[in-house]
Amino acid sequence: MNTNINDIRKTCYPSVTVDLNKLYDNTKLVTDACRKDGITVAGIVKGCNGIPEVGETMLRAGCTQLGTSRMDQIIDMKSRGMDDVEYLLVRIPMLSEAEEVAAYADISLQSELSVIRAVNDACGKFGTHHDVILMADLGDLREGFWDKSELVEAALCIENSLDNIDLRGVGTNLGCYGSIKPNVEKMNELVSIAEAVESAIGRKLEIISGGATSSYPLVLEGAMPPRINHLRIGEGILLAYDLKEIWGLDMSGMRQDVFTLKAEVVEVREKPSHPVGEIFIDCFGRKPEYEDRGIRKRAILAMGKLDFALNDKIFPRIDGVEVIGSSSDHCILDIEDCRQDILVGDILEFDLSYPSLMYLTGSRYVNIEIKKQGVFKREEK
Repeated sequence: MNTNINDIRKTCYPSVTVDLNKLYDNTKLVTDACRKDGITVAGIVKGCNGIPEVGETMLRAGCTQLGTSRMDQIIDMKSRGMDDVEYLLVRIPMLSEAEEVAAYADISLQSELSVIRAVNDACGKFGTHHDVILMADLGDLREGFWDKSELVEAALCIENSLDNIDLRGVGTNLGCYGSIKPNVEKMNELVSIAEAVESAIGRKLEIISGGATSSYPLVLEGAMPPRINHLRIGEGILLAYDLKEIWGLDMSGMRQDVFTLKAEVVEVREKPSHPVGEIFIDCFGRKPEYEDRGIRKRAILAMGKLDFALNDKIFPRIDGVEVIGSSSDHCILDIEDCRQDILVGDILEFDLSYPSLMYLTGSRYVNIEIKKQGVFKREEK
């Protein structure tokens, strides 16, 4: 009997498994810690490319908003029935997407009055209303008003001249471009800006948004100034890797294995550890350096930079396995020191960092598996 070609199983690997129970626990720990300081948390789902089940879990565990940088992700979550959610657009909007912002997002971070006016006009067209958080640049040199008097003038314009926009608060971002560390001084500077706005408009602001995961250590240290009442947290919930490995914080209560990368071994061979011949450039136009460690046992996985981008941002869970390089579609491992007998067809597991999670969940070639209470729900990318 001939096999129907339509019955042939599609390629399963590489895949990323999401454990919603572990995600719930991480989210609850973060939101509970913030709640004690009067801080609400926007769960940022851009790091996993807006997987709806991730957003739903964050909300159940205490997040009051879902935030992402891409309008497509908000539209996708709404199309899947997630309507009763306040969506925060965390990348300042393009002028060209003002109508989408007005139609689908509830609140956005903003730093250009021309864009705010365009969103206001679009809201008038659709009969909708939109809230904004004005961003202050405190030195990280990404988005935000640098001239604080200009920010106050923008606040007055919104308050007095734009019928379809409400000024919800002010915020800042630190540590993403300029590597500026959020500290008490920077948070107090943001509070001072908020108070200048409040003095100008004659009312209290609802939100003073103190930043992202990089600001969360101030909560853990008990040092966050009292008026900071909103944070936008993604990596600190999804992975909690940076807080442990970069900030040196005790994250023993958090799960770093919410997401699991799985990939299949397609070759196992003993080979030289140094390329043989005249070294020129690799397929990405670079000239890497190679350490000569003699003949070593190596394995190749069926995934590559097209999937995860950065070799040093995926972490094998088996001791003695080392990622030594990759091309577009192949990942090369040194397994010489691995006590486990790795064979062709084996599935190896990896922990992830934020960059690799973003790339993997955004790839159409990577399958997403949702795990809850030991049950897998298959979802094809």
